[in-house]
Amino acid sequence: MFFAAFFLWPLWVTLETAVLDPKGQITWAYLKEVFINPLYREGLLNSLLIAVWTTFGCISLAMPLALLYVGYRFPGREAFHALALSPLMLPPFVGALGVQMILGRHGSLNSLLDAFGLIATEAPPDWLGQGRMLGVVVMNILHLYPILYINLSNTLSKLDPALDEVASSLGAGPLRRFLRITLPLTLPGLFAGASITFIWAFTELGVPLIFDFDRVTSVQIFNSIRDLSGNPFPYALVLVLLLATTLLFVISRLFFRGDQTEGGGRAMRIREIKSPGRTTSSGITMLFVAVTVLALGPHFGVLLLALGRDWYGTFFPSSLTWDHFRSALGNDLTLPSIANSLRYAGASTLLDLVLGSAVAWVLVRSRIRGRALLDGLVMLPLSVPGIVLAFGYLALSREGKPLDFLITDGDPFFLMVVAYSMRRLPYVVRAMSAGFLQISPVLEEAAENLGANPRRAFMRVTLPMALPSLVAGGVLAFAFAMLEVSDSMILAQRTVHFPITKAIYTLAGTIGEGPALAAALGVWAMAFLMILLIGLSLILGRKVSSLVR
Repeated sequence: MFFAAFFLWPLWVTLETAVLDPKGQITWAYLKEVFINPLYREGLLNSLLIAVWTTFGCISLAMPLALLYVGYRFPGREAFHALALSPLMLPPFVGALGVQMILGRHGSLNSLLDAFGLIATEAPPDWLGQGRMLGVVVMNILHLYPILYINLSNTLSKLDPALDEVASSLGAGPLRRFLRITLPLTLPGLFAGASITFIWAFTELGVPLIFDFDRVTSVQIFNSIRDLSGNPFPYALVLVLLLATTLLFVISRLFFRGDQTEGGGRAMRIREIKSPGRTTSSGITMLFVAVTVLALGPHFGVLLLALGRDWYGTFFPSSLTWDHFRSALGNDLTLPSIANSLRYAGASTLLDLVLGSAVAWVLVRSRIRGRALLDGLVMLPLSVPGIVLAFGYLALSREGKPLDFLITDGDPFFLMVVAYSMRRLPYVVRAMSAGFLQISPVLEEAAENLGANPRRAFMRVTLPMALPSLVAGGVLAFAFAMLEVSDSMILAQRTVHFPITKAIYTLAGTIGEGPALAAALGVWAMAFLMILLIGLSLILGRKVSSLVR
């Protein structure tokens, strides 16, 4: 019922409004207008271009790195792999502030080039590109390539090295072996990571907003939330996004079913990691250093912006100060936003833990029909763009609509909790399913044979043993709910109810110290997420990357 009310229903309302006219008759006029109207068509084309270039850029970065990590030993190998998720610790639209300070017309790069006389001072180049599309693509690539890298590393590590060795003994060169053996076997993992990357970039909202690039569909939807009554075109835009992402999801299910290495690719023995010469291993290390520094560039830019007292037209800020960090925790906007995010994320995580544990138990322990369907439905929120769900919630929670009871006295607390919970529920279900699978049902049966009822057996035997998985799912759900963007930007309408991410966006557009305060709040958020993930690794005794791939 929860899933039907807060996932399927919002999607249905969006579909219904987009294809029904005021008389209740089916019409395709609104959808046609999306493709006929030059403004909407340009937004869709730009979104598609951003998604395509972002996906291509992520593959170009991730594939070589994954091949080198899996195949060779080199100095810093495990350290660089552990740093793979670090770009994900900063919301991309916060990182966009750092990219602006580095690549803007009066940013660090142009200041450095001007100092060496390599550019004209009066007409510095615009590295972010006309309309800032290049800046959006660069920021997306630097933020999202770890998703593909983790997927590809996991897939490549499971391939049977004997296949490559046999092809080599038959005279196939490295490129031919890659194209004929490695690439086909890694396509499921590649497509899975590429699909997530494409959908994320196609529907990204925060980065275009920071770059003031409004000619993309996500920003057009965001700008239309003030005019929903009697206006079907925003719903039609949302439906187009939903159809595009659903089509991609269906294609992935049809063409890449089953195990990632189906067809004899799974390793029957441990892969031998080669030890190249000193020159080669040093070169691999330098490549990883270069990519890591590039990926963390936005983080450095945000940190310097938060520390800088004045940073305009110079390579580094003219002076440094801690005032922005102190102000970020005492500002009239930031302090309530931190409290709001803790409330929203905390309550949604508790809800996810209860629902996720129950769903996972049904999937793993029960024998009821429809478990496969339930499993697929629970995972659907990962394939549906956040902006689509948020728009559906907004449409259903307006005054007089069925879900308006979730907003009490203007406070969207319950609405935010439901929205955050639905988006992060799959994390808890997957974590708890893995935990229950590792616990033998014999232990529960033994407890019941000793007189414990099923509930007592679950509470005293199963749950304590599954506690690490419960902690893992809960920490991930809480951490990413704290930095949720789409729901926060669309559903929190009044300043007093802003969560952290919307407070950062608001400060970034404020004249004066606003961008520096936004950067400082972003650094605090990044530090918070990093502490959570490091703590999670220590508690579980394994890498966080193994939990999120």
